[in-house]
Amino acid sequence: MKRFLSSIRTLALFGALPLFLVACDSLNPQATDLPNDRWQKRDQQQSVFGEGGLTFGGDEDKKRQGQGGTGIGVNAYLWRATLDTVSFMPLASADPFGGVILTDWHSASNTPNERFKLNIYILGQALRADAIRVAAFRQMKNGNNEWQAVEIDPKAVTDIENAILTKARQLRSESLTQ
Repeated sequence: MKRFLSSIRTLALFGALPLFLVACDSLNPQATDLPNDRWQKRDQQQSVFGEGGLTFGGDEDKKRQGQGGTGIGVNAYLWRATLDTVSFMPLASADPFGGVILTDWHSASNTPNERFKLNIYILGQALRADAIRVAAFRQMKNGNNEWQAVEIDPKAVTDIENAILTKARQLRSESLTQ
């Protein structure tokens, strides 16, 4: 008997769901529009991704941006230089639209008890020193064979940023001479 009542409740719930959804649709003031009107209104609205929508570096993007752009949200030379500079480390994540590159932990073969991780943020379209930020993390194994965070020299972070900037400038000059 309990099983039968449970089945009836379930059936009643699923039977009432479509009626509830239809009732909610009547609350929409545009529900009386014809389907064609709805599509025309939708086409006239601005895209969520801005004027021109989401693109991946086509000719229209280059014309609109007034540069030899790539369609990504950050400086293409900094992006490529960053990937080249940290290519020896495994990548955990790379987001060209947000300008974020996250590496996974890396240990050099000659120092297996020490490992590093980098979070690199490309902050804009300009090829300038303030357009890149690096956060570096270092860990060492303690006596219990557990990884423990160790402070990293701020000069090392600056050196990484400078290496990326140098590579980006080199890539830019190579592209201009071709």
